[in-house]
Amino acid sequence: MKKMMLSVVAVMCLAGFSSLSSAEDMGSMKDEMKGEMGEMKGEMKGEMKGMKGEMGEMKGEMKGEMKGMKGEMKDKMKGKHDEMKGEMKGMKDDMKGEMKGAMGK
Repeated sequence: MKKMMLSVVAVMCLAGFSSLSSAEDMGSMKDEMKGEMGEMKGEMKGEMKGMKGEMGEMKGEMKGEMKGMKGEMKDKMKGKHDEMKGEMKGMKDDMKGEMKGAMGK
């Protein structure tokens, strides 16, 4: 009976030590994972900042293009406006001449 009790106690002690050892391993694995996750997070932040910078550059380029197109359209419209103004002035002068002729002056 004593031998059996000693062997049961020995097995229980071994089981207790092995569970402590596995708990230590799990704790160290947890710390390693935290470190890896921190590194990955840092890399992701760096990539996101880079992408954000690229997007800002593209936005600036597009803004410049839009300003250029706006300027071109403004110039075209101004040219057409001036052209129409000249035509209207000519028509006005013609009508004035016709009116003076019709009135006898």
